[in-house]
Amino acid sequence: MTSWQMVRVIAGTFILVSLALGSPASPLFMSQWWLAFTVFVAANILQSGLTKWCLMEVIMRKLGFKAGV
Repeated sequence: MTSWQMVRVIAGTFILVSLALGSPASPLFMSQWWLAFTVFVAANILQSGLTKWCLMEVIMRKLGFKAGV
């Protein structure tokens, strides 16, 4: 897997988990404050799309993942 693919997998996982923990209709509900984490992840996806820079991708590359095309 390339670094950009791994970033998308991690972002998608973070969003799904935070929605499961923050949505009152979910059986895993903990607190609605988990929805703030969903907003944080979405804002970072938006920022990386606009600036073409993503901290998570930098971290993935340092962990040894190949840069994507």
